[in-house]
Amino acid sequence: MARSIEEILEQLRARVPGRVPGGPRGPRRPNPLNRASRFLAKFRFLFMPVGLFALIAVGVHAAADTLDDRILWVVDHVDAAFDALFGRWSATESWVHAIDLEDRTTIARAFALVWELLADLVLALPAFGYREATDRPVRGISAVLGTSRRRWRDIFRDVVRRPTVLRVTRPLATAAVVIAGACAIGRMVQGAVYLSQREWLGDAASGLLARLLALAALCGVLAAFGMRAVLRNLQHADEAATGTPGLRYVQIAAKGIPGSAVVIPLAIAALIDASPIWTFFR
Repeated sequence: MARSIEEILEQLRARVPGRVPGGPRGPRRPNPLNRASRFLAKFRFLFMPVGLFALIAVGVHAAADTLDDRILWVVDHVDAAFDALFGRWSATESWVHAIDLEDRTTIARAFALVWELLADLVLALPAFGYREATDRPVRGISAVLGTSRRRWRDIFRDVVRRPTVLRVTRPLATAAVVIAGACAIGRMVQGAVYLSQREWLGDAASGLLARLLALAALCGVLAAFGMRAVLRNLQHADEAATGTPGLRYVQIAAKGIPGSAVVIPLAIAALIDASPIWTFFR
């Protein structure tokens, strides 16, 4: 009886593809999904920097969008001050009506556009320096982001022991704008799902489904791109802080003062006005 059972088991093992009867189990065929994932992973050097740049740019745009009204308010008050000044003399009284509401709106939009482009130059452009280590096994953060010239432990230690404007403000500003960008993507997903499914599922079910998918998109974007964007800007800030050239104007730029003056107000607007995470739970 035992002999018969062994023969039956041997016959069943012989039917397994890639296995020699009586020998060790042969190699399994790779899953098509795994093969596709490995194939796409070869192009990470191309689409990961583009994805980081796009997320930061979307976040900067969302923050700049909330500042349009505030910039217009400033332009209106500056124009009113000039009107009060020029209206005192008859020679310059005609200049009072030189700039109307449409001109002030155009000036405010142009200022917001220039501000947004400068912030993209400061925060988003370093994303194209993103690299991943593939020549040797890595662990921890180096497995998430490409290895730097310095170890991550040294970079984080210098942020605490030798903080600079560049090392502190750039990662924090990047974190603020990537949260705003992820919220913008989540709102886009929520609106698309709700409008496309409410006729089939009704308002309540489609609203719940839209919120769940929006939260999934928000968390997925932050996990896949947001963390990498923050670490990349931290890496770039550390490289600029430790390798400052000798020219004075380059040293001032490397200290991060001009760039921080550009991105800090946008980062505050991104956290306060452009990151309504709580709206996904209502």
